[in-house]
Amino acid sequence: MLELKITLDGKEIKAKRGTRIIDLLDEGRALSYKDNPVIAAKLNGKPVSLSEHVLGNASIESIRLLSPFGKRIYRKSLCFLLSYASSVIAPERSLIIGHSLGDGYYFRYRRSEKPDTEKLKKVMEEAIAEDLPIELVELTESEALEYAQSHGLTESEILLKTMNSSSYRFARIKGCLEMYYEPLLPSLRYLELWELREYEDGLLLRYPQSRQPYELMEFADNPLLFSVFSENKRYASILGISSIGELNMKVQKGEIGKTILLSEALQRRRISDISRMIKSKGSVKAVFIAGPSSSGKTTFSMRLSDELRVDGFKPIKISLDDYYLPTEKVPVDEYGEKDYEVLEALDLPLLREQLSALIEGKSVNLAQFSFKERKTTFRKEPVRMNEDSILVIEGIHGLNPALIPSLPREMGFRIYISALTQVNLDTRSRISTTDNRILRRMVRDSRTRGFDAVETLSRWPSVERGEKNHIFPFQNNADVMINSALEYELGVLKTYAVPLLKSVSKDKGESYASARRLLDFLDYIYPIPSESVPGDSLLREFIGGSIYSAT
Repeated sequence: MLELKITLDGKEIKAKRGTRIIDLLDEGRALSYKDNPVIAAKLNGKPVSLSEHVLGNASIESIRLLSPFGKRIYRKSLCFLLSYASSVIAPERSLIIGHSLGDGYYFRYRRSEKPDTEKLKKVMEEAIAEDLPIELVELTESEALEYAQSHGLTESEILLKTMNSSSYRFARIKGCLEMYYEPLLPSLRYLELWELREYEDGLLLRYPQSRQPYELMEFADNPLLFSVFSENKRYASILGISSIGELNMKVQKGEIGKTILLSEALQRRRISDISRMIKSKGSVKAVFIAGPSSSGKTTFSMRLSDELRVDGFKPIKISLDDYYLPTEKVPVDEYGEKDYEVLEALDLPLLREQLSALIEGKSVNLAQFSFKERKTTFRKEPVRMNEDSILVIEGIHGLNPALIPSLPREMGFRIYISALTQVNLDTRSRISTTDNRILRRMVRDSRTRGFDAVETLSRWPSVERGEKNHIFPFQNNADVMINSALEYELGVLKTYAVPLLKSVSKDKGESYASARRLLDFLDYIYPIPSESVPGDSLLREFIGGSIYSAT
């Protein structure tokens, strides 16, 4: 058998063709979660499971459990374990993965059957104690379809019917199979930290968070966020799209144009509902809009302003980005770099002075920040509020009560917006909201800032740190939440994102690994041309052609 030359974590070794990666590792099997063990690898830059076979000369890098990739693999494997437990105690039921909720994933049974939580936990604990392996198997098209049909995996079955492949890879724990999309743990022994609890009409499977990896944080409920997902479930029923397979079918049948219009109409109605909520309060003088990167805050503020005009208001648009301090006054972060994500990066005295003056009915020349010159100027035309005026203030700190502490609560209305992906990949695999936002930002960065995919991917960890510290802690201060994700948008984003992702070369380390993972995921989605996307769509903020912008 041919001997291969392999570089494993920088060390040259030799191995026979077909050797599994796990058999090349020096680590013993006695390691536990707290030891931060190797749980996967990057094979020539691409993340793979340790059970993969090496078929040629290769460079292999270890992926440890507490790395960003490792934590993703841990969570995905934990979800598979719950699916396995459900198949053991209730094989006649179909467990469907839902959305993320704080530090957990929400699951429900298709027919809303009450879960037997204690039995599920017991099976999960026994499987971990037994250290059951997670194997990879190849099924023919007919075998894959038969398994999906016989086990109630309707969404997986529909996806398979749109893929037109002769065989498919599945992951397996004993007799339980699920479609294999990305690396999983080699076995279940490392799944030491988790909690399963009943939640609403389903289950919440909790996992450790990055900022506290060695123990579960105290449970913090988020009923407002859950209500948004419940609303999206109703929208998905109207559209007939809850999974990528169903979206592909719309494209296949030539129905995607009508689907886009209906999806946009549902979002338009939601924005209109929010405008009427603001009007019904009767006391609102300032609307604050906040959300994480690539949530569509800018276009949403424009769309909401249009609806407010219809309801008799005269909106005055203000962006918190216009109140940045000059570069030399911006605080630095723990890495010694300028931190534009903190509240203190804003000229708060100026902002508070101008908003107070406006609410008092005074004339104000609003601030305007030049990002090119990194300094504040002022608009030539003054603005003034009258009885029908309302401020529409958009920016990442909009929900932070320290922004304008003197403003009476009844005079403000706070909106949290995010792209909360509601379409699953199949029955047991969700689509990460983060992945959706990365694709949005990558497409926009390339179009408006000249950034390549590497720059977007490499900057993303910093973006996430800022969101966790300055946006997510305040989301429950919102009076209302809105989801900016559109059921069809991944098909449109694919046509723009794939060339950008393919341009990432192997020498770009983590960025290449992320690009490969996203490309593998997008491979399951049919491309959708952008011609049918309306000019006022929130998606236009990212792909271009918005009626609210010249770009």
